Amino acid sequence: MATPSKDNRAHHRNKAASSSPPGSNNEPKGPEGDRAELAADDLIQWKRHIEQVKAELLEQIQGVLGDLLDKAIKESVRSYSSHSRVLPDRVANAAKTNRDHRMEDGKVFMARRSVLDELFEINHIRTIYHMFIAALMVFIISTLAVDYIDQGRLVLEFDLLFYAFGKLPTVLWAWLIMFSYTLAGPYHALTLWGGLYHSSSVPGVLSLGVTLLLGALQACVLGVFPIYVVVRYQLPPASRFIIILEQIRFLMKSYSFIRENVPVIINHKPQKGEAPKFPTFSSYLYFLFCPTLIYRESYPRNPYIRWNYVAVTFAKILGCLFYAYFVLVRLCIPALMNESIQPFSTRTLVLALFHATLPGMLILLLAFFAFLHCWLNAFAEMLRFADRMFYKDWWNSTSFANYYRTWNVVVHDWLYYYGYRDFLWLSRRRFRTAAMLSVFIVSAMVHEYVFTLCFGFFYPVMFCLFAVFGVVFNFTMNDKRKSPVWNIIMWTCLFIGQGVQVCLYCQEWHAQIHCPRTGKSFWELVIPRSWSCN
Repeated sequence: MATPSKDNRAHHRNKAASSSPPGSNNEPKGPEGDRAELAADDLIQWKRHIEQVKAELLEQIQGVLGDLLDKAIKESVRSYSSHSRVLPDRVANAAKTNRDHRMEDGKVFMARRSVLDELFEINHIRTIYHMFIAALMVFIISTLAVDYIDQGRLVLEFDLLFYAFGKLPTVLWAWLIMFSYTLAGPYHALTLWGGLYHSSSVPGVLSLGVTLLLGALQACVLGVFPIYVVVRYQLPPASRFIIILEQIRFLMKSYSFIRENVPVIINHKPQKGEAPKFPTFSSYLYFLFCPTLIYRESYPRNPYIRWNYVAVTFAKILGCLFYAYFVLVRLCIPALMNESIQPFSTRTLVLALFHATLPGMLILLLAFFAFLHCWLNAFAEMLRFADRMFYKDWWNSTSFANYYRTWNVVVHDWLYYYGYRDFLWLSRRRFRTAAMLSVFIVSAMVHEYVFTLCFGFFYPVMFCLFAVFGVVFNFTMNDKRKSPVWNIIMWTCLFIGQGVQVCLYCQEWHAQIHCPRTGKSFWELVIPRSWSCN
């Protein structure tokens, strides 16, 4: 639609000015007045033009949407009429088949970005991120100032950081052994069993033999060997975390690989001279590095790698590492060391707990951002892995049930598909509560196993928080809670829980150093030293 020309608008203005009475507002106002009136007239005409274009577009869109809805209604009516003619027994059989196969449906991967990557495009959210960076700068400046006042020098010392990541060569060769076995063992065991399964006269005996052999290898290489390395070489805490977490990751990856491919091979209908289709070695190798614990032959991939994104993401991981170091050195250790010097009492325990609340919450947020966002996104970018849903908006949760589902989607998917749903399938969907409790117990035991080996002492704080309080909160603060008040309650519980963990683990670490064990009896190993250390 064309707008009126400037000559026509000027002609109408001159005509109106000539017909207006003397002294009215339409008298000529000079060149500047004419230009101002022309600009105002252009703006009015342009607004009218935009409104007309808007009306036309809305009419066109409404027409297209009406056609689409009419088509959808006709197709749904046709589909309903065709299905309504199905015999009742066929309907019942189809419903039963759907119920039987519903448990076999797995996770669907799709190209999507991480939540924080989308949120950081909003200026308000990015400002909160900048506030955390500013807090890191304050930590660095305060540390330099205190060192200069106390010791007269401007040097940042990272002795605790170097100690925590000590003996990295031992970590490297132990990791290479675990990775080499995980790459070769499960894959060749699957291809060996799959090649003989349909031609064997005793497939059950063959399956049992291969299962026992693979189980023994898994127990030796991915079970006993990492524990032996951690204990024999007395690795420091961060190095222990690397070994133990990689041990669990390789166990979960290899189980997913076997679990996804065994039903395919068993259900394969072999033709004459046709061998079952095995997963390719390259897809298994890619799976061992891609940031997911659910095996697929292929995943949605991005067209290219953004190397600048990878570099910035690894820089963020390094920043989070130094951030956590300053939180421990400036906030956590001084407060808890002062409290541990005093005689043990309820007052000192409560003060230590609330002194550790803020550092504990900061460490939780740093661990989430460094690992679940930065580390997984960095590897996803290098491998062009397109599904970046490693977590969801857990911070908006109004229930602990939703928090457990959205905090760590990678691990939750594995527990859901291979723990919860397989338990329901084996029990024919009769014990939902037992399935949920079993997942909680397994998760609690694994968390306690990690902390026990990494810290070098048994103190079941994590197990109690998961297996007791986690179960209670999961059933009491369920998905029916929608009020924002429950979000405040959830955050309050997280603050207190993190304070409990940091407080008790730091006190036990301090007690293990100053009150070493005098013997190696069972009770001395399982009773925390902080209960009796003075």
